[in-house]
Amino acid sequence: MTRKQRRLYFVGLGLLALFAATALMLNAFKDNLVFFYSPTDLQTKKVEAGRRFRIGGLVEQGSVNKDGKQVRFKVTDMAHAVPVVFTGILPDLFREGQGVVAEGKLDDKGTFLASDVLAKHDENYMPPEVADALKKSGQWQGDKDGKNGKGDGKEPGK
Repeated sequence: MTRKQRRLYFVGLGLLALFAATALMLNAFKDNLVFFYSPTDLQTKKVEAGRRFRIGGLVEQGSVNKDGKQVRFKVTDMAHAVPVVFTGILPDLFREGQGVVAEGKLDDKGTFLASDVLAKHDENYMPPEVADALKKSGQWQGDKDGKNGKGDGKEPGK
């Protein structure tokens, strides 16, 4: 084997190793990605069964039903609502009419089985994904007091 062939052989092995490492990293990222959907997105997009994702919106008025540690409620973006079942302790700030983001999976009946529920942390905060979903549905109530819905209390563009 000449020097040139040996060098080409090592370059080929290096490229093969780089390709294999890239493929493994992309596969690991795919398994750990958690997408965000609004209730309207769930009506229009097909979500794989058993795939973890986040759903966000407002807790629908009159929909919270507590039974021991299991809580049933609906998340809405004012256009559509998705029933949610959560077993565990809810955040102290969780209540009807407030912004919420839940992480979990859809069952075969269309009920979202939440493994984690996050509530907004103060009167000015709304997760950006939830604010964007409410803006798309035309139900956005923010920016009336100069808040931009990003949680920083600054006016947009400043």
